[in-house]
Amino acid sequence: MPSALFYVGCCNRALGYVKNPAGKGISAFRLDLATGSVQALGITEGIDNPTFLEVAPDGRSLSAISEVAGRNEGDITAYGIDPDTGELTYLSRQPTRGDGTAHTSHDKSGRFAAIANYSGLPAQAKPNQSIAIYPRDPDGTLRPPVSEVRHHGSGPNAQRQERPHAHCVRWTPDNRFVVVADLGIDRLLVYRFDQTSGALTPHGETLLPPGSGPRHFRFHPSLPFAYLVNELTCTLASLAFNAEAGTFEILAIEPTTPEPVPGNSCSAIDIAAGGNHLYVGNRGHDSLSGFAIDRSSGIARLIGTTPCGGRVPRDLAFDPTGQVLVVANQDSDLITLFRHAPQTGALAPLGAPIPSGSPTVIAFHPITR
Repeated sequence: MPSALFYVGCCNRALGYVKNPAGKGISAFRLDLATGSVQALGITEGIDNPTFLEVAPDGRSLSAISEVAGRNEGDITAYGIDPDTGELTYLSRQPTRGDGTAHTSHDKSGRFAAIANYSGLPAQAKPNQSIAIYPRDPDGTLRPPVSEVRHHGSGPNAQRQERPHAHCVRWTPDNRFVVVADLGIDRLLVYRFDQTSGALTPHGETLLPPGSGPRHFRFHPSLPFAYLVNELTCTLASLAFNAEAGTFEILAIEPTTPEPVPGNSCSAIDIAAGGNHLYVGNRGHDSLSGFAIDRSSGIARLIGTTPCGGRVPRDLAFDPTGQVLVVANQDSDLITLFRHAPQTGALAPLGAPIPSGSPTVIAFHPITR
């Protein structure tokens, strides 16, 4: 049975949502997929608040954002990866052109990286860009941004939607469009992407119900659907995606818990291998919501919740084979693992929890060994 390499980003400086950070940097682990045992490989320090990170499609490098309170710009840092040891080697760093940097991703070719800035400073505080696109060298080195976009507007939730808050940026499966979930303005915004220059052109948008607070989304691995987590209303939106037109249609919106839970807010989403089930984190309810995906209609329906094994499940991710779901429990300084049952969608706790200071993101290397 193969093993999988994964990285955990953490909070090591105080933020509004982490008052007492206990992290050190980016931790590397190797997961035995048969037994669920996990080996700690080391920690890369010298980076502030790597609260989100992603391994590039070819597995040669990793991009990590730095989210630091009060700074007008965050950072995006590139590291080379030794796939045998998990060791990270610094390559380059670029400013994120806005504050409260929340997310990063890579295009399908690996030639570009994107960031999304949550943006908590006043709108007049420069540079105040919502997203930015960076060229990447073959080894993963990041170059200065070639595109940036500023969002405008607000939503009905005065405390959380006083201005735009871009929270997730991803390329469409065919790499023709960049899509952004903006929590502050209840929209999925679509930009046409020039795969040669990295330029962005506004293309369209999908409006969510007022006050939804769209946070993170995923495309189905093989079907023309996408799934969007709404943080503020604790719901999951099932969307039809027209790849040719670059448009979305809302098919259904489903709560993430059987009954409303005061103080709950949704976090991350991932889809199991095979595309029959997906899972969403509930912070407050401290659970993982399981959904079954109807492959004909594309609609995901809640099948139940599973305790996450800690407090505040901020992120979750499947290993490349889709057998094991790994969860970052931010406020209990723990990583927990679950075995996925592909027939039923049930999650079973796997192994002992792994200590990890203030974990905020899980990122798997795409190649098992």
